[in-house]
Amino acid sequence: MEHERIIYSETHDLPSSQVIALYKANGWSAANKPQRLLDALKNSHSIISTWDGETLIGLGNAISDGHLVVYYPHLLVLPQYQGCGIGQEIMRLLLAKYEGFHMHMLTADAHSIGFYEKCGFERAGQTEPMWIYSGQEH
Repeated sequence: MEHERIIYSETHDLPSSQVIALYKANGWSAANKPQRLLDALKNSHSIISTWDGETLIGLGNAISDGHLVVYYPHLLVLPQYQGCGIGQEIMRLLLAKYEGFHMHMLTADAHSIGFYEKCGFERAGQTEPMWIYSGQEH
């Protein structure tokens, strides 16, 4: 895989079909609510998308108050591009954008904890994640 042609962008203007395909390829249930997913991404405080030519191969987003707190709800890379450093670069770009913020938060599935630890995150003391969730899977 040629990494020279990989481009990172901050555009919120993403092709709907490619966004849905990215979420489906990763087994995320948000793909089953396409309009809500697209609206949520458009209303994100920040988005970093990754492109191989004209193909969307990854994205991460942030929700923030713009001053103190930032939450990173989504980070996805097409399976065939995983393990190439793309997810780490997306997180590096997002973390740089919110450098100096008091709190950076995310919820990591068990299989992704090691990845986020490599990005500088650590377990949040004695806190426990809590949610009201209307899905059966991620």
